[in-house]
Amino acid sequence: MRSLLALLIMTLALAALCCCEKDPKDPSGSPGADSIKITKEVANAFVKRQKRSTLYERYFEYYKSPMEQMHERCENYPPCDYLSDQIGFSMAYNRFFGRY
Repeated sequence: MRSLLALLIMTLALAALCCCEKDPKDPSGSPGADSIKITKEVANAFVKRQKRSTLYERYFEYYKSPMEQMHERCENYPPCDYLSDQIGFSMAYNRFFGRY
């Protein structure tokens, strides 16, 4: 295990030395602002706009169902969360918060 770790550290050190070494005669070492710019077509291939959603979908993005609210309430209370792993969510919720 130690030999594998030593080999990994040596490989990373050599890779860092090779990547960080600069040639003072090579002017292409530092990229200019023009080399960073890309065209709109290339940028649009990576960035996709989100489609418009209906009113129904927007409603459910902002408002959670009552069952989901109960799950979050139980998850935020550690004894209920622990007990829900042991006996199930509905029984744990009933024990700590009453009937749903």
